[in-house]
Amino acid sequence: MADGRTRDVSPDEASRTDASRAGVSRETSAYAEWTPIAEEAARAARVLHPDRHRMPRPLQRRVLTVANQKGGVGKTTSTVNLAAALAMHGVQVLVVDLDPQGNASTALDVEHRSGTPSVYELLLGEIPLSETATRSSASDNLWCVPATIDLAGAEIELVSMVAREQRLKQALSPAALEELGVDYVLIDCPPSLGLLTVNALVAAEEVLIPIQCEYYALEGLGQLLSNIDLVRSHLNRDLHVSTILLTMYDGRTKLADQVTSEVRKHFGDTVLRTVIPRSVKVSEAPGYSQTVLGYDPGSRGAMSYVDAAREIAEAGAGRARNGRS
Repeated sequence: MADGRTRDVSPDEASRTDASRAGVSRETSAYAEWTPIAEEAARAARVLHPDRHRMPRPLQRRVLTVANQKGGVGKTTSTVNLAAALAMHGVQVLVVDLDPQGNASTALDVEHRSGTPSVYELLLGEIPLSETATRSSASDNLWCVPATIDLAGAEIELVSMVAREQRLKQALSPAALEELGVDYVLIDCPPSLGLLTVNALVAAEEVLIPIQCEYYALEGLGQLLSNIDLVRSHLNRDLHVSTILLTMYDGRTKLADQVTSEVRKHFGDTVLRTVIPRSVKVSEAPGYSQTVLGYDPGSRGAMSYVDAAREIAEAGAGRARNGRS
């Protein structure tokens, strides 16, 4: 008061004041519990301590072909990082490098010089899967069938062979995969729709399509889907597109949002909720023969691939429980 006297506070006013303070305190506490930094720290902890956050294993083995005839959309990058994320979280994974460039073999730190037992000899039927699969240094749960430069001439050699489209399927027989004890097989395809890619589509039941968040990436998608339909009609009735992964997302551009929206509108739940951001760390990792999870496990790229792998694992476990393959 102006004259220095204090005003008595009624019990009702005191009660309202205490309630208001309590409300502010609760809001402040809730805000302090969740912040963007706290959320990122929690995600990083899940990457750094995978044993505490294991992913579910499918009741039935899943064979996925990672395909897109357009180059530079993130096929190999997605293959190796999804495989590493699954393997680090307790799932047994085999990567088949079917690209003559051998980039998946490089990222998984697997020897792939000419003369190394590789997918080339596997396709020709010269050696079994158990002699070509090599354990990756990225994880004890991760195996890789490497690609050597010899694979570049494989398409010409396969042309004259009997059942040329079935060669990889025969090599990846249930008995051969059971011997390795793998839960997932990820086949990395070359950026083409040739005989190697056809072999991969015949050998798998599912197709995972990485799509770059740019306009040109959508142009060749129709041709890829047509080829998948052809393979389904004539060679592999079980083949279907189970997963679409949006890659190289740049939130600063309207185009990325437009592409994301269009893809989700056309393909619905087939598109993973997780989007892989454009990341320098993801690009740098192969130069050190590592996946991004090994190179910088706390980066946005690494955490995004872990989230995407978890979606794939949970979807696979759900499909198995529901009796669908």
